[in-house]
Amino acid sequence: MLNRITSQFDFNAEALKLRSERQRVIASNIANADTPQFQARDFNFKAALSDATRHLGTTASSLSAERAGSLAKSDERHMSTGAVSTISLSGLSGLSGLSGKGTPLQYRMPEQGSFDGNTVEVHRETANFAENAVRYEAALRFLNGQIKTLGMAVNGQ
Repeated sequence: MLNRITSQFDFNAEALKLRSERQRVIASNIANADTPQFQARDFNFKAALSDATRHLGTTASSLSAERAGSLAKSDERHMSTGAVSTISLSGLSGLSGLSGKGTPLQYRMPEQGSFDGNTVEVHRETANFAENAVRYEAALRFLNGQIKTLGMAVNGQ
């Protein structure tokens, strides 16, 4: 029962995780704008979200009635019970990254090269940072709206 109630929040929770991770990647790019040979990175948000939410529609229906009260790990990418909510990036050890195996960080190609080999374009990164922040806020407000609606339904309003 609880799994059916919380499953409606899973999509937005995944979107928030990915938006947060993208914000971290963009902030890292901005912080290294003056570092020689630093390569700007980013990831395809749409592909990452699709990969991270691919299992959401089947998870609730695949649980049997006897296991519905306990947490089950039906995919090797699922976290174990009590794990800290972190996202790991496959293929690039030592870097935090994205949920899912198919969405690695990609290097960004600069529009205009620099003499020191740094590919960070601060104007582009700043615009991406602002856009991602607005989209994060929108996803958060949508999730808050869902929680308020559920609360009103539970209270009978």
